[in-house]
Amino acid sequence: MPAPERIPSRSMTGTPTGTELLTLLAKGRLTVQGQVRGASNAVLYCTVEYEGEQRTCVYKPVAGEQPLWDFPDGTLAQREVAAFEISEATGWGLVPPTVLRDGPYGEGMCQLWIEAAPDGSTDVAEPTLLALVEDEEPGEGWKAVGFAEVGEGKTALLVHADDPRLRRLAVLDAVINNGDRKGGHLLPAPGGRLYGIDHGVTFNADDKLRTLLWGWAGEALTDEAVEVLGRLAAELAPGAKLATRLGELITGAELDALRGRVGDLLTTGLHPQPSGEWPAIPWPPV
Repeated sequence: MPAPERIPSRSMTGTPTGTELLTLLAKGRLTVQGQVRGASNAVLYCTVEYEGEQRTCVYKPVAGEQPLWDFPDGTLAQREVAAFEISEATGWGLVPPTVLRDGPYGEGMCQLWIEAAPDGSTDVAEPTLLALVEDEEPGEGWKAVGFAEVGEGKTALLVHADDPRLRRLAVLDAVINNGDRKGGHLLPAPGGRLYGIDHGVTFNADDKLRTLLWGWAGEALTDEAVEVLGRLAAELAPGAKLATRLGELITGAELDALRGRVGDLLTTGLHPQPSGEWPAIPWPPV
């Protein structure tokens, strides 16, 4: 096994995940600096320090979770970690490094803070990922999501970029059954990386997929996605390392449903479409 990457001492975001970085998040001294406002659950902005290295992170204590009618109480932090485990298994690295640990307010999720910003290595800003347009059809390079009311009886077409990073995220959301993929959960990072955050309402055994990334619905999966899903199916087999790890984070029924979703994607070879039994787009959408 290759040696883990060394964490530089200067502050960085979007650092490739390595054993040392996960150790920092799991074992480092966690210091609360403030609270992220506007979230339905407690989200604390922190620093974490271990053996002279320091990063900023988000800490979401289980004690600060609001009960949900369709998810077992006190399980959102585990689901965030499970989403990271699946992201790592795909090899796409779409979820920031995330661990489950004890903290100042008890057990919770601790995730590397991602500072969304233009790529500092060039003078070109990160392209827009979501937009509202007056046309009835998306322009070149865009995929239609649906029409949205914009006030005074007017509607506009909501579109997202036809971006391979978003397409990978759409596949990941279908796998983890993400019930809340909003625009504000998309974080472009320096270097061209794209991360998705806020994965507490995932892995439900029932179909809960709600997302702004419906632009590929019904279209064929990419060859890359099919290859990744085939690998993921093997890693989710009973007794496999990933399946065993997920069994510590979600219920047996949810793990079986996860296997079923991966199997369905491989069988159809298509991006899923809205079921019609559940609101397809989260509210609010940002």
